[in-house]
Amino acid sequence: MKAWEKATAPGTSWRCRVGRFLAFTGICLFFAQAAGCGDGRPHESIVEPQPVGGPLLVRRLTESQYRATVADIFGPDIPVAARFERGIRAEGLQAIGTSESGMSPFGVEQYDAAAQSIADAVLSEGRRDQYMPCIPAAGVAFDAQCAALFFDRYGPRLLRRPMLTGEVDRYVNLAEQGNARLGSFYEGLKFALIGLMVSPEFLLRIENAAPTSENGGPRQLDAYSMATRLSYFLTNSTPDQALLEAAIAGDLATQEGLARQVDRLIASPGFEKAVRAFFEDMLEFELFDDLAKDPLIYPAFNSDVAADAREQMLLTISDHLIKQDGDYRDLFTTRNTYLTRDLGIVYRLPVATRKGWEPAVFPEGGGRQGIHTDIGFLALHSHPGRSSPTLRGKAVREVFLCQEVPDPPANVNFSVVQDPSSTNMPTARDRLDAHRTEPSCAGCHKIMDPLGLTLENFDGLGAYRTRENGAVIDASGSLDGTEFDTPQGLAQALHDHPETPRCLVEKMYRFAVGRDTVWDERAYMDYLIETFRTNGYRVPALMRTIALSKNFFVISAEGTPRDEFTSTGLQAQEGGRS
Repeated sequence: MKAWEKATAPGTSWRCRVGRFLAFTGICLFFAQAAGCGDGRPHESIVEPQPVGGPLLVRRLTESQYRATVADIFGPDIPVAARFERGIRAEGLQAIGTSESGMSPFGVEQYDAAAQSIADAVLSEGRRDQYMPCIPAAGVAFDAQCAALFFDRYGPRLLRRPMLTGEVDRYVNLAEQGNARLGSFYEGLKFALIGLMVSPEFLLRIENAAPTSENGGPRQLDAYSMATRLSYFLTNSTPDQALLEAAIAGDLATQEGLARQVDRLIASPGFEKAVRAFFEDMLEFELFDDLAKDPLIYPAFNSDVAADAREQMLLTISDHLIKQDGDYRDLFTTRNTYLTRDLGIVYRLPVATRKGWEPAVFPEGGGRQGIHTDIGFLALHSHPGRSSPTLRGKAVREVFLCQEVPDPPANVNFSVVQDPSSTNMPTARDRLDAHRTEPSCAGCHKIMDPLGLTLENFDGLGAYRTRENGAVIDASGSLDGTEFDTPQGLAQALHDHPETPRCLVEKMYRFAVGRDTVWDERAYMDYLIETFRTNGYRVPALMRTIALSKNFFVISAEGTPRDEFTSTGLQAQEGGRS
């Protein structure tokens, strides 16, 4: 196959096609800048282009979605006693990995442990009156009618659709078997509830297709798959009763009915959880699980500081984007933040509140400006005992600009860079200058190091400094032709960079649908980007645009329906119990 034909083969994501072509031409700088971008020109109008859509997916619930689902159905005080496996990151997002990863034996065991802890709590003697819709009849071996009422109440919320009559009967039979073996109605009910909560239809979001369109238009998700995709995108949790009722009534099939539900969910408390879940994924917060610092070099670091650093970024993001309805780009220039006393020690700022959070403003001219100067970002992208301009520059490119940077060659000699005690090369800039003499490293270091070196005023934990090994730190750098000599200059450059909002839009849509975009969706992506710009770069408005768009629910021509799942969904729609 010719190089260009291979790079633009049908079915390949449009980001990958551009990246492959530029990689083939050997232009490393342009590869890093252009992967994930179109030509940058806005769509001619703000009218959604014809939908392209994607295939039907099976997506595993993330840990945060699992916990939120349990909390919304049974209450926030119900324990989930399990250790969840870390999600797989694919195409830069764990949300995409949920449709590509399987379950290990350990993972299945942990789902079983979680289900047992939930069932034990829900049907415990002290709580069961709160959850039971009935009192089991006395004097009978097993009250099947009461058990059926229990599954009628909780089954639709757990399965995200009405339960079929046969399904209710199956779980009632399980409860009866458990009752016979364990000698208790409630123990039998626990046995059946555990079975429901380890079933594929609870743990997996199995998408189903609606019947073929009568007018010959493109197929789309059925009503319950629409409700599920909508709910997990806008609340990070299972559809509530109102959304399920709207799906049953057919309201989601009309633009007016869909808009009512979208606006209701955006106005709900769950919306902030959804925004937080997206940024946790985008910012690669699973890395906090492995974050470690040398206690001799950074004695202020501990697990509380790590947890607070994570929460600090999320509080700043939530406040700016949701409460203030602010411009997304201003996250890179804001000095507003939140602090605890533990964080105040690292930031060297006074915190009056003994326990908990208080709003704060970083001093002007103090180097802190934007979430990329929070210790959560700086500490994650550093080594345990030193800072790393390369890791930080790479993270800025990939996390905030969607520009993929190739991995280093296998035979690179890191000995010079890894010696921060060198008196001949006291600063990271000196050591990296020596490292860049390697021809195989120079190309990509040119697009990472000028960004990371501007953040060298922050050590490996993120505390501010002006010297390294007694030498004054040179914090000058550049971003794609824009030069600066302070972290504030980098902040403004990120704010003004055209790829900053484009990257956010792309990641938000891919997060919502659980897959990479394809070449044919480039017009739709331009539509989203232009709408985002017109709406003042407001994230809630962007999420509303995605949720109301036809492309969000359409199944592509390649998205062959799974008949066995589709028929189940149709039966539930036609004759299910609600």
